[in-house]
Amino acid sequence: MTPSPANDLNADALPGDAPYLAATTRWLERAVIGLNLCPFARAPHVQGKLRMRVSQARDTDALLDDLCGELQSLNALTPEECETGLLIHPFVLGDFLDYNDFLDVADAAVQTLGLEGEWQVASFHPQYQFADSDADDVENFSNRSPFPTLHLLREASVERAMEQMSDTDAIYRRNLETLRRLGADGWQALWKDKAG
Repeated sequence: MTPSPANDLNADALPGDAPYLAATTRWLERAVIGLNLCPFARAPHVQGKLRMRVSQARDTDALLDDLCGELQSLNALTPEECETGLLIHPFVLGDFLDYNDFLDVADAAVQTLGLEGEWQVASFHPQYQFADSDADDVENFSNRSPFPTLHLLREASVERAMEQMSDTDAIYRRNLETLRRLGADGWQALWKDKAG
């Protein structure tokens, strides 16, 4: 499922970014796409319209700067060039509650940049926990990424996806069934590399 060689959205990544990009791509291919947790994720990935950036930020101010820069960079691209973006930030907001608080800052940044109605921020985190769930509940895995990650989505893409589905809540229900069938052991097995 590797994007086509023509995809240069991530060509300028730094060499030190490689492990973070590789782990995130593996998660995307094995969990998000592999388990069909998001039915809209496959197309941008295989079409080379997913831009991934690794933030070197060590504090929330630097992350906010990176987020604003990435939103502006993404907005300068057409949907034909880039559909969606992931801003991976492995060095800041490792605590899920702190990360969750930052989401309000991220939403405010979208508004301040005048991109409300154009872009929105979705959330993935290694410790992701839905409200009213226990930390070990399997449904949390649907939003658990290898590193804290802000998913930057075009509003038009989200609206198109919503129009294609009569019942968007069905995605959550199906994910819950998939993850319950898989269980914690099955989830862990996704990350074991098969001997060649």
